[in-house]
Amino acid sequence: METLNTVLLLALAVIVVIVLVRIISAPIKLIFKLLINTAIGFGILFLINLIGQNFGFTLEMNLLHALIVGIFGIPGVVVLILLQFLL
Repeated sequence: METLNTVLLLALAVIVVIVLVRIISAPIKLIFKLLINTAIGFGILFLINLIGQNFGFTLEMNLLHALIVGIFGIPGVVVLILLQFLL
């Protein structure tokens, strides 16, 4: 009977660990995706500045702009360009 209790306790511990890992991994995946998209946003802003220098157009490279481009993608780039022309 004691062996059965030990096996059940071990199974319960494994299930609890699996559930905790799944609960914790979701926010970590989201943060990792946001960091990757922010890095891509910096790259896109760098390319826009590199090409835009020939035409006298540049966007400020800062974390806010990179986050906007990272979260919203191409529409974020378009919004930043439009804001630069309007302001």
